[in-house]
Amino acid sequence: MRTTTTKIKQEFSIKAPATARVLLAGDFTDWQKNAIPLKPHGNGLWKITTTLSPGIHHCRFLMDADWQDDRECILRLPNSFGTQNAGRVVSSPTP
Repeated sequence: MRTTTTKIKQEFSIKAPATARVLLAGDFTDWQKNAIPLKPHGNGLWKITTTLSPGIHHCRFLMDADWQDDRECILRLPNSFGTQNAGRVVSSPTP
């Protein structure tokens, strides 16, 4: 019997008016290896909707190749570089 994990839609956004490119990187993208490009939505806002498995995920933004924090995120998780990643908790859907 095969077990499938339900993935839940998650929106990520950041205000970065002077940035040419924004990527979302995290444990769910193998960090830089499969980082997800955000799309500009005007007035310096960048957004993307992706799907994540339930659980706690580490992530950060890459803005023009520089690591940046999600200033709106209140959950911070320590990383192996002595800094912190943003944390995203994805809850399982209720039946």
